[in-house]
Amino acid sequence: MAGHSHWAGIKHRKGRADKQRSKIFSKLSKEITVAAKLGSKDPDMNPRLRSAIQAARSSNMPKDNIDRAINKSEVNKSANYNSLVYEGFGPEKIAIIIEALTDNKNRTASNIRTIFQKFGGNLGESGAAAHQFKQSGVIRIDKKKISDNEILELAINSGAEDCLSNGPYHQIITSKDNFYKVKIKIEKKINDFISSGIEWLPTNKISLDEEKTKSVINFLETLESDDDVQHVYANLEVDSNFFEKISAK
Repeated sequence: MAGHSHWAGIKHRKGRADKQRSKIFSKLSKEITVAAKLGSKDPDMNPRLRSAIQAARSSNMPKDNIDRAINKSEVNKSANYNSLVYEGFGPEKIAIIIEALTDNKNRTASNIRTIFQKFGGNLGESGAAAHQFKQSGVIRIDKKKISDNEILELAINSGAEDCLSNGPYHQIITSKDNFYKVKIKIEKKINDFISSGIEWLPTNKISLDEEKTKSVINFLETLESDDDVQHVYANLEVDSNFFEKISAK
């Protein structure tokens, strides 16, 4: 995963093997509910909801769960979730961006701060780590759906900035402002993505030895285990075979 290797992409490699299916479904359901609450219940008219449903399907979330999450937006009209971004530095001074959806800002901030402290990191002020990242549109597509040459041609014709096929999936990179235009064009050819959305891509990555990498990944996974945390981004460089290497030992 050279090029745009980062935690947000790495977790898609190993996420299918995780034993946290219920927690994953819970986070996906929350995003679907919030997206449906903020816009149309029709995914064709609501890009955020469409992205959330695509992510849910790629995680094998049952249709009934998806429908329930959409309906929940009508049932719990009084429940308001806030989208928050936290920044900080984890073990080995790895820069971290956290996106959260919460109905209790104080609880979420306290939980995240505690995790940082436990691992010897520091939760920073707004802007502390953001300058080490760039917000871009990212679309990940299963390689079984389309060939390397075809996806490259499609990405170019759709106005994407980059297309990488040197990992377990195709990864299309767009500018933040052009993301939805590119996505709509690609959806005319492929309507089933592993994931799609605006992500924080690190401008420079940090490589660590195996033990330090495992420590940082443990920290990242602990952050992601918090119910309010939706996405975690880090400027950690992880070799594409890392998880295979450590599982073989």
